[in-house]
Amino acid sequence: MKAMILAAGLGRRFKPWTDKHPKALAMVNGKSLLERNILYLQSFGIKEVIVNVHHFSEQILEAIHKHQGWGSDISISDETGQVLETGGGLKKASGYFDYGSFVLMNVDILTDLDLEAMAFYHEEKKPLVTLAVTNRKSSRHFLFDRDERLSGWRNSKTGEKKISVAAPALTEKAFSGIHLISPEIFPLIQQEGKFSIVDVYLELAASHLILGFDHSGSKLVDVGRTESVEIAEKKFP
Repeated sequence: MKAMILAAGLGRRFKPWTDKHPKALAMVNGKSLLERNILYLQSFGIKEVIVNVHHFSEQILEAIHKHQGWGSDISISDETGQVLETGGGLKKASGYFDYGSFVLMNVDILTDLDLEAMAFYHEEKKPLVTLAVTNRKSSRHFLFDRDERLSGWRNSKTGEKKISVAAPALTEKAFSGIHLISPEIFPLIQQEGKFSIVDVYLELAASHLILGFDHSGSKLVDVGRTESVEIAEKKFP
């Protein structure tokens, strides 16, 4: 299995570090977020990884070269001309995924989610996409029906709501930034340029099976803000 780590973001919530560095190289107990997620994927036997880069991309390339990919075979998807967001970034790297389902994950997510169990679930249920989710508090939630099928999305702060599949009862779950994706998704993505993969999922959910995988018992820290580093260092030594 291959994986993609999304590391091209500007990291506006992670200033002042991101004024001079990419968020991917922010340190948690002496290891960068990128290194930690490379090693996390390795723990499940995944050593073929593509990383997209934009903000201070040269620093990421230097770190990968210096540490010899931390033992993995790392390819680069260059977005230095324009950051393409999650959907555009994935589409640009589509040629890398030449066989089987693959992992897509955000570089600022630290977790001990059992990726092997998630992969088994994905293989058993055979959805187009499996999304890692938990019951934690968040301002934005995916909405799932009783069979864990993605049915919509809600932003509790703005009141915005999108329903893809009508269902009598929907459950809110927070997305963990980790996806298992079947390559059959690529010819279905009609968007071009810069776009969010969430919009793709909400569009495709009406006609294709997209499931949630609940891992609420796992450790999870979204290191998207500077104040999250202290929390991450307590949970991930």
